[in-house]
Amino acid sequence: MSIRVRFIIVIGILSIVASMALAYASYQFSVKNAMDNAKKQGAVVFNMLDSSRLFFKREQWPLVTELVEDDRFYPQIMSGFVMTRGVWQIFEKRFPGYSFKQASLDPLYPSNKADLDEQKMIEVFNSDKSLKNREGLMEKEGQQYYYFAKPVSVEEKCLRCHGDHEEAPKDQVEIYGTESGYNWPKGQVISTSIVYVPIDKAMAAAKKSATTLFAMGTGGILVLMGFIWIFLSSTVVKPLKELERKATQISLGQELGKDMGVEGNDEIGALTNAIDRLRISTVKLLERCTGRMG
Repeated sequence: MSIRVRFIIVIGILSIVASMALAYASYQFSVKNAMDNAKKQGAVVFNMLDSSRLFFKREQWPLVTELVEDDRFYPQIMSGFVMTRGVWQIFEKRFPGYSFKQASLDPLYPSNKADLDEQKMIEVFNSDKSLKNREGLMEKEGQQYYYFAKPVSVEEKCLRCHGDHEEAPKDQVEIYGTESGYNWPKGQVISTSIVYVPIDKAMAAAKKSATTLFAMGTGGILVLMGFIWIFLSSTVVKPLKELERKATQISLGQELGKDMGVEGNDEIGALTNAIDRLRISTVKLLERCTGRMG
């Protein structure tokens, strides 16, 4: 295997390794940015919903209870869950892809029934009442999400609607029935508000970016190796082959009167000068030997 080929192979391997390392670093950087963006976006959405519920709890609910009869129930103005869900439905139309759920162990509204992951989360909140919220990665139906969750504990005022169903507002019983959503234990975490931020597109974009970078790097390497091949052929291999031919001719006693014909100020030029001096010395030696024999 020629020096040129070995040099190209070594350069190619090192370049590909460097390109892979760069692509991996790019992927990791893109993933980190995707996670950071999902976290920021999710925090904004989550706090928007939480602020809406807090406003309802502090400002609207006391006023509503004064203006509405005890047996009456208007979900849109009397239920924090319904109010939050309504706000979310409007938001979701403008920003599709996000997901929100008022996951509950025993909901009035069947769609709020917590799945297994959400049930485990509620159990964690119940086991550690000091936890104010949780966030992290979760996979749901084959999709990756970054989630934000906050526990919802049963307070005294919750029992007006979620205590004994016989004492609940008649309108509520007519709307939701009596099979679920009642006899909530006071002080327990019965549900959690969760915002899901999709990250699959961001992760796919990170992979695509890393793949594109690797492909571009590989293409650049191939072009570079082509230039290196041409450079080595013209400035190293060709002069060395000429020197090899000249040295062979000198060893056979041929072309002793011709100079090397290879010029340069580099190592090849130095080697050329050395072989040329050898040629001259050989000519002089042969002349002396010829003179003695004559």
